[in-house]
Amino acid sequence: MPEAIPERVLASVLATASPRCAYVYDRTVLAETAAAVRAALPEDSTLLYAVKANGHPDVLAALSTEVDGYEVASGGELALARIARAGIGSANQIVFGGPGKTDAELAAAVEAEATVNVESLLELRRLAVTAETTGTRVRTVLRVNRRFDPDALPGTLRMAGVATPFGLDESVVAEAVELAYGHPSVRVVGFGHHAVSNNLDAAAHAAYVRDCVAWSVRTAASLRIPLEVVNVGGGFGIDYTGEAEFDLSVLAQELERVTVPLGVRLVFEIGRYLAADAGWYAAEVLDLKRNHDRWFAVMRGGTHHFRLPAAWGYSHPFTVVPVDEWPRPYERPEVRDVAVDAVGELCTPRDVLTRSQSVSRLRVGDLLVFARTGAYGWDISHHEFLRHDPPQFLVTGRSPSGGTDLTST
Repeated sequence: MPEAIPERVLASVLATASPRCAYVYDRTVLAETAAAVRAALPEDSTLLYAVKANGHPDVLAALSTEVDGYEVASGGELALARIARAGIGSANQIVFGGPGKTDAELAAAVEAEATVNVESLLELRRLAVTAETTGTRVRTVLRVNRRFDPDALPGTLRMAGVATPFGLDESVVAEAVELAYGHPSVRVVGFGHHAVSNNLDAAAHAAYVRDCVAWSVRTAASLRIPLEVVNVGGGFGIDYTGEAEFDLSVLAQELERVTVPLGVRLVFEIGRYLAADAGWYAAEVLDLKRNHDRWFAVMRGGTHHFRLPAAWGYSHPFTVVPVDEWPRPYERPEVRDVAVDAVGELCTPRDVLTRSQSVSRLRVGDLLVFARTGAYGWDISHHEFLRHDPPQFLVTGRSPSGGTDLTST
């Protein structure tokens, strides 16, 4: 876990009113991380930002000068990507994925000239009809759920290599290609292979990319289709509780062994790895209490803002930020040298972000700051449960157009 909280992040949070609760996103970290990922990928690869990780408009804008475009999985994300594409950056490509696209979303994807990652034979038929009505020929990638050893590519969530709702079974790929040939409004340009989420083994990831390219080249040749795109999805991981890292230097070295044919574009859709380290979630301690020999720090916030720890069943580490002011007429509660559970304000015992983290000193009114919350934090949380006020959203760091550091709400 990163230990130091940037001064500009702390300053942004401390400038808010008590009881403090905020997400802080840092444009500078976003840009630097994207540049590091870009440097690790093979030359001429396409780097897309997976909007599902964090759809804040400032996050998309900050990445617009660093990535080639956006991967979206809903009409709402498509609308965000189109706005970002119209900005100052060079991120002009959009890829639309996901297993449950509506007719309206397919029409919007066609209108936006997005590449559509098709996930079923029926979806391919629906896309063809949609494109025919608009007189458009839509670029299509067939997402495939291939059969491979799932242990060869570790990860927290698995989308391919096992039975999931994602992608086409290998047994129907030939049928999909034949179906596409029967619809001049659809042009199959390649295959998609997104398999896992949150893999920390960079060497294994590179080996998977190599296998995806080889399979795609072989399958395209056997089905006699021109291969333009091999989309290997994302899955670069973040270790939220330990010191493990997805090693970009190992990835770069291993990807040198990948042979991409001339005229074929290798596409990566990265979300978590680009956004996680650019976000901090800060929540003020409202109460300290002891029940059944266990200490609880009750926060202004919780899993309705940051659901990932509860969803994945882990304890997310926090840093205590002392706040010295105490404008109340009664004694300030505090604990020293104890383990506390960081819990939220919801009426459920599952509203827990951290269990049994030791603190040397913690007072009501201090802040708990959770690093690495820039991805899958607010965006996957159940915001409306109990209707508490949302956190503030603060954006700091350099703007995409350069200039000095700044903070905005």
